[in-house]
Amino acid sequence: MSQSLTKSATAEAPPSGTSPGGRSLQGHPWLTLLTVAVGVMMVALDGTIVAIANPVIQADLNAAPSEIQWVTSGYLLALAVFLITAGKIGDRFGHKSTFLAGAVGFAATSAAIGFAGDIRTVIACRVLQGLFGALLQPAALGLLRGAFPAEKLNMAIGIWGGVIGASTAAGPIVGGLLVEHVNWESVFFINIPVGLLALALGLWILKDVRSENAARSFDVPGIVLLSVAMFALVFGIIKAPEWGWGDAATLLFLGGAVVLMTAFAFWQRVAREPLIPLSLFRSLPLSAGTLLMVLMAFSFFGAIFFVTFYLQNVHGMTPVQAGVHLLPMTGMMIIGSPVAGIAIGKLGPRIPIVAGMLITTVAMFGMSTLDAGSGNGVMALWFVLMGLGISPVMVGATEVIVGNAPMELSGVAGGLQQSAMQVGGSLGTAVLGALMAARVTDALPGKWADAGLPPVEPGQAEGLNQAAQLGIAPPAPAGTPQQVVDAMAGAVHDSFVSGMSLAFAVASVVAFAAAVLGLLTRRGTTEAGPAVHI
Repeated sequence: MSQSLTKSATAEAPPSGTSPGGRSLQGHPWLTLLTVAVGVMMVALDGTIVAIANPVIQADLNAAPSEIQWVTSGYLLALAVFLITAGKIGDRFGHKSTFLAGAVGFAATSAAIGFAGDIRTVIACRVLQGLFGALLQPAALGLLRGAFPAEKLNMAIGIWGGVIGASTAAGPIVGGLLVEHVNWESVFFINIPVGLLALALGLWILKDVRSENAARSFDVPGIVLLSVAMFALVFGIIKAPEWGWGDAATLLFLGGAVVLMTAFAFWQRVAREPLIPLSLFRSLPLSAGTLLMVLMAFSFFGAIFFVTFYLQNVHGMTPVQAGVHLLPMTGMMIIGSPVAGIAIGKLGPRIPIVAGMLITTVAMFGMSTLDAGSGNGVMALWFVLMGLGISPVMVGATEVIVGNAPMELSGVAGGLQQSAMQVGGSLGTAVLGALMAARVTDALPGKWADAGLPPVEPGQAEGLNQAAQLGIAPPAPAGTPQQVVDAMAGAVHDSFVSGMSLAFAVASVVAFAAAVLGLLTRRGTTEAGPAVHI
């Protein structure tokens, strides 16, 4: 840790323990860690809870496959678009007020989703939820860096990783219990008491932290250009399977994204106080770390989207059973995060990152070999490797990005790290979803014929195809022989698994590319100090 970081933390936060005389706990390092963990726990919990609830939401609201993807993609897109701006807001106005606004807004939009009665309202509120989630994450890191003295920050980060991992692990179980025994709306209502607790603790415990050297104005043109460019990119990719990749509308969105990104880069060169100073990317490790986060999230979040549908619709598991089967992955993330922090402290980030992405590559390739009859043991093996491989990348790549940025841009760098991860997740869900849909569409007629089933009526073909993309076997008319029912389910499940296998195979190639890119990373060399978003 640099001396300047120690001085900065000392200037912005009180020493460890209570304030003089013991009259106040404001700024207490460990209570600050507890408070921000409660707030960001909502975001971690929300991701895995919603993954379990997606199949039930799709069935209850009669959502098309493309619409249920937007429940995830809309949230990730909003996070990605706003995270960098949120980091700037925290640097400018203080991380405490930014954190509290994020916690209250996240809880409020969660309540709105629970009361929504149609899929479009759910998607719209998920977008708003993503915006408030973006306020929480960079602010939480800024508060930790301000509260802890330099020599204790690494320990705090290890505990922080464990808390986030535990929340992620609890999501499938809590979500499964709520979906199975209450309703899908309850997985969002659970954020309300958590958000209120974060607000109460935040008002009592948190001491404001802000950078004295942060810019005093906002790059509004830069914010608009970057936001619209990212929206055009992800929206174009998501709609491409429906419109066609060569369709004029698809090309308009994707081409527009390129033009807008170019305009954004030009504006950042001439703006007086740019949103993302391009000088940041003169650091090769920082640039490599940012792209690494995109590729990691592309492979992990893009491929893992299909797993809950595989477990529930192909294997016939209940939501709780699906959550239990995901525990090997999330459990290894709990163990892997603090272990990765120790390893990175001793070895630097390069070796753990490369090793983690190679393990992830093996796990992704293994997942591509699953079929409709794969047993629990083989699934657990690949889930364990997935969680073990992802952990050091989450921790190490963040240290590379934030540690190679100047102190006054630490909020922006934190937002850049999270934005890269969310953009990668959105692109992965969209691109791998499109590849999977195309494979299912191609495979289903052949699988159907091979099962000896009669041709599907033209008016029913599209509905059957959409159901197969989610692994849902079509309902059979009353009196249909069980042999025929089984043949229909088998054809649909085999088609779904064929598409899922392709998605995981592509994800494994992307993960390997990320491992190669990890060779360019190194420990932060500026005075920003190590910092981790998970």
